[in-house]
Amino acid sequence: MQAAAWNRRIEQHMAGIIGTALLFIGPSYVANAAPLVFGGGRPLDGGRNFKDGRPIFGAHKTIRGFTAGVVGGSLVGLGESLVDPRMALAGLAISLGAVLGDLLGAFVKRRLDMKPGRPLPVVDQLDFVIGALVFSSSLFPMTWLSVLIVVAVTPPIHLATNLGAYLLGIKKTYW
Repeated sequence: MQAAAWNRRIEQHMAGIIGTALLFIGPSYVANAAPLVFGGGRPLDGGRNFKDGRPIFGAHKTIRGFTAGVVGGSLVGLGESLVDPRMALAGLAISLGAVLGDLLGAFVKRRLDMKPGRPLPVVDQLDFVIGALVFSSSLFPMTWLSVLIVVAVTPPIHLATNLGAYLLGIKKTYW
């Protein structure tokens, strides 16, 4: 009887860890993908260059894309607040962190003299997740195991969705 109770407790604990990871993934992935669908228009950096003479972020990072990412991810968080009330505000923090993490990745790529759209493995797959984790950590703390799940599943999901967007003609590159 004690073994059965122990197994139930472990199952509930693991369900909580996985559930937390899934709640986090919703707003962060939508915030990262929405600019691809709804972006375009005026560059966020206004076309200006950094002191090294290279673009700050590049033409692919736009005001409309930034806004779409934050709004889209926040709406997912608002929907998820029906499951976990913290997500009403945490969804905004996760979304803002995701788009800012992506911008930091673009900033680093421009410093490395990489053109927009060129691949930088690991950075391309995890910059938005790291930003989202940092920005939301006080509003939506996660166990290390939940973080590990998010970090482990993100690169293959990111690559698969980018390939899908490429095949659908939404993206010009498959990475």
